[in-house]
Amino acid sequence: MKPEACSGRTLAFLGDAVWSLLVREYLIENGRGKGSTLQKESIHYVSARAQASFYSQLHEASFFTADEEETYKRGRNSNAGSVPHSTPVAVYRSSTGFEAILGALYLEKNEKRIRQIWDTIRTVKER
Repeated sequence: MKPEACSGRTLAFLGDAVWSLLVREYLIENGRGKGSTLQKESIHYVSARAQASFYSQLHEASFFTADEEETYKRGRNSNAGSVPHSTPVAVYRSSTGFEAILGALYLEKNEKRIRQIWDTIRTVKER
């Protein structure tokens, strides 16, 4: 399946799973907690606020390619359905755009680029 054949929302759905798996692997491999502690730690990476912040930081550093920025816009501008009450709409949409980038890269089988994004974010978070 090609990313172009998917809606921005579908790419974000897939990207959410990709990102969650990276975060969970990282937390478990690094002994960052057990049980409910893992869930609390993961929120620092998988919440809409965290993902929107990650996108913003990378965007400001001109990290993303033009194609990735286009994918971000497709995800951000997709029909979000319902937005959690605790999250501002703009933050939720930005997070959705970030997830769409990851979903598209996954469909393109571009694990190297997904890892570059993850390694960059992880390095920033660990400072």
